[in-house]
Parts: sequence; C-alpha cells; structure tokens
Amino acid sequence: MSESIDDYLDNHFINRSNWLRAAVLGANDGILSTASLAIGVAAASDFREPVVLATLAGLVAGALSMAAGEYVSVSSQTDIETADVEREKIELAEMPEIELQRLAEIYVSRGLKSETALVVAKELTAHDALGAHVRDELGINDISQAKPIQAALASGTAFTVGGVLPLIVTLFLPLKSMEYSLYGFALFFLIILGALAAKTGGSSIVKAIARITFWGTVAMGLTAVVGYLFGVNLS
Repeated sequence: MSESIDDYLDNHFINRSNWLRAAVLGANDGILSTASLAIGVAAASDFREPVVLATLAGLVAGALSMAAGEYVSVSSQTDIETADVEREKIELAEMPEIELQRLAEIYVSRGLKSETALVVAKELTAHDALGAHVRDELGINDISQAKPIQAALASGTAFTVGGVLPLIVTLFLPLKSMEYSLYGFALFFLIILGALAAKTGGSSIVKAIARITFWGTVAMGLTAVVGYLFGVNLS
C-alpha cells in the first residue's frame, strides 16, 4: 500500500464541514423560505404579480440577510479564537513550566503514560509551543478555524441559488394550482439538496432526505394555512 497522507485525508469529510454547513444551510433556507413565502401569498391572492414580487423580495432580502448574518456570526467566533490565542501567548511567556505541564496532562488524558506525555510535550514545545497549545489545548486547527468571508459567500450564494428555483415556478407554472406546484417542486429540490449534501459529507442519504422532507412539509404547510386564513384578494 502506497497511499499518501493527502490521499488518506481525502477519504475523510471533516475538512468540508465549514463551507458545506454554510452552503447547505443557505440553499435549504433559500428553497424553503422563498417557497413558503410564495405559497402563503399564492394562497391569499388570485393574481400572479403579488406572488412573484413577494418571492423576489424574499429572495433578495434573504440572500443578503444570510450572508450578513453568517459573516457576523463567524466573525464573532474568529474574535474569540484570536483573543484565546493572544491569552495563550501571554501565558506561555509568563509561566512556561505550568503550560508545559498542562500540555502533558492533555496527552495523559488521551492515553499516554506520564513520562511519554512529558517527552511529547517538551518536543512539541521546542518545535512550536504556541501551535501545540492552540491545537491541543484550545482545539483550534485549520479545519475548524472560522472563516467569515468563506462562510458568508457560501451561505449567500447558496441561498440565491436555492431561492431562484421557487421563483422560476411562480413565473411559469399555472396560477390556479400554484400552491401545490410550489410545494411539489420545493420538496423535490429539498430532497435533491439533502441527498447531495449527505453524499458530499459522507453521511446517511436516507436520514437527510427524511429530515429535510418532514421539516420542509411542516414549514410550507403552516405557511399555506396562514395564507388561507388571512386570504385577501391581493391585487
């Protein structure tokens, strides 16, 4: 077997977790939010224009909101990580022996003998003390490290792509059965998304489809009920 380290890492999916989470969340919200909004308005209106306008407005507002919200959220995580790293730098400068012992205790808790853990801690400290503590004490690494711009772009773009699909339905399918068309196509899009996300992340496709189908049906069904209850002849 001559499998390289890079080939080995390619067999795992955790390195995709950051952008995949943002992309799936964005696309799922894009489909579900715009479709639910369109269903609610379609249930309350006898005209196509209000449905299209509401769907388009929801698409634009939702995409911007998702991107901004994701950026702010992940930026907050980045600020916390940066502050922790700075504190770790100070601790390493002021009490290196205590930090060395703390690092050794971490390795002991992971299964190493005390003597071995101390040797490992000393060697890693000599090589890159801050890197060792950031990785093993704080739990920050290249995979888990927050990336605000990447998350915002992935989320906003995915929302837009997801939201365009229900918009197309409102533009071209018959108004008479619009609610049912929106529900059917949105559910189809959600199932495809769930399957793709599960395959990309290496998780169960059946569970992903069941989860996204159930909650998608609940959301769109409740929105349709609201539209019917407050149905007004919108023009």
